[in-house]
Amino acid sequence: MGPFMKQYNGYKILTVGLVFPVWILYCTMSWSDDTIFRPPAPRPAYEFASKSIESLPQELANLTNLLYWPLTPGDKGDLLASTSPQTSTYHLRGPAQASYALGTYLEAILIARDHRGRPKTHGGDLFRAQLLGPDVKAGVPGDVQDLENGTYLLSFPLLWAGKAQVQVRLIHSSEAIGVLRRIWREKRATVDFQGYFRGPTGTEETVICNVDPQSTRTKGPTCQYRDVDSGELWFCAQPPTLPCNSLVGHSSGHYLNVTTPHDEALLAWKVTDKVLPQGISPIQIRTTAPGNSSLALSPRPPCHPGLPAPKPSGFYHREVWHSLSCSSRSFSTVDSILGCLAGRVVHMMGDSTLRQWWEYLLHTVPSLKSMDLHVTYQTGPLMAVETSRDIVLHWRAHSWPLRSLRTPVASLHSVVRELGGLAGGPHTVVVLGLGAHFTTFPPSIFVRRLTGIRTAVAALLAREPRTLVVIKLANTGYKSVYGSDWFTLQVNRLLRAAFAGLHVAFVDAWEMTSSLALPDNIHPGPLIVRNEVDSLLSFVCPA
Repeated sequence: MGPFMKQYNGYKILTVGLVFPVWILYCTMSWSDDTIFRPPAPRPAYEFASKSIESLPQELANLTNLLYWPLTPGDKGDLLASTSPQTSTYHLRGPAQASYALGTYLEAILIARDHRGRPKTHGGDLFRAQLLGPDVKAGVPGDVQDLENGTYLLSFPLLWAGKAQVQVRLIHSSEAIGVLRRIWREKRATVDFQGYFRGPTGTEETVICNVDPQSTRTKGPTCQYRDVDSGELWFCAQPPTLPCNSLVGHSSGHYLNVTTPHDEALLAWKVTDKVLPQGISPIQIRTTAPGNSSLALSPRPPCHPGLPAPKPSGFYHREVWHSLSCSSRSFSTVDSILGCLAGRVVHMMGDSTLRQWWEYLLHTVPSLKSMDLHVTYQTGPLMAVETSRDIVLHWRAHSWPLRSLRTPVASLHSVVRELGGLAGGPHTVVVLGLGAHFTTFPPSIFVRRLTGIRTAVAALLAREPRTLVVIKLANTGYKSVYGSDWFTLQVNRLLRAAFAGLHVAFVDAWEMTSSLALPDNIHPGPLIVRNEVDSLLSFVCPA
């Protein structure tokens, strides 16, 4: 068993646990008496709470274990005591070789040091390691094992023949992660939203809204809105004169000031997402015998839901992503995309990184035509059709919390509501992509959302098992206190655990956006999006 599979098995043991105590806390929480309740809409309420608790997988039993990250003592106000990307170093674990055999591993040791050059004595830093092959446009994420003593073990699978180069970046120091962890766990919200109320004469009033009444920043009464499908709550400060049931619009509000000057110094750009000095010379990877393949790809099954998640999940070669869990395909022509999607209705629900998939298909396939539904483009719903092949593509944003331009509240459907309205079947594809809008709230908020979605997905698959459900993991990109790769890493742990045991497929956008020498962007470029969509289509059309 190689180092990567050992780490993967360790990860599975680590993720035994998450939501039950958090959900019980949520269900038993009481809000202040001055809350004004809006009557639910006149349709049957989804039996959310009891079904959600009953359907929780064992992996969602202990939030502390699932989101484990080494505790660190902090820098006691001394910025120079924090981990430095300039002085931290790494070197080969063993003696250098003239060349390395394809299919083996390269291992290295990383020593974290502070700005004075002193070795750190604790772990908790977020390093990203990559093995890159510039000549063949290749890349694979390296495994970083934190020994929690200031030393990290790096391991890279050698998956292509030719030249390769190790690159290591310090995304956040352990001290910066201490700031992120404190804010994520202790602050109710780091952003707020605006709710727009309109009276019968056209008079409008704007107030602050959020995930809990305290975060509306009002000392007066609040309006409470319960989603009758998911059971989730949303709160707005009571407007000065208009009633709670006159809420018509929603938009982003403000980013809240939640950091101290010292926090900001630890998260500053000059010490965030920086490449460490080169510690290993480029290596040469050789094939085991003349004429053998230049890639280390063992036989893999066709792509289908329920596959185990290897670590890494795949790699790039000549700008094409190769899954290590299944025989992923490349859909490089318009005809191949049309042939795969023929007769299918695709429902995409999530954030703007998933909307990129809808946009890619629309722009790549000329015969796909977008329908003007006269909605706010940023939130949808969006729809495109290809009438000669009976293809329908939907995308819509998940409901609040959602940072967006002003949009009608009536357009903000919860994912649970949308899933509950699907009959499913062999021609139905559901793609879910959530995460980026939940990093500004404590993890319990995302847990609450995932609990309801899991229940709805399980119900959909129970009534029609031939439905394909694909989960897009959140990708890299953000590097601030409002959204960070460290937050995203935790979000993906929650996503994996939430859907454990269900017959769903995953597209690992986290590794697909962290394997090449490309700048991080919350909205990746065309190369990445193309490969993400090819991964989706590989599940739709495995052969």
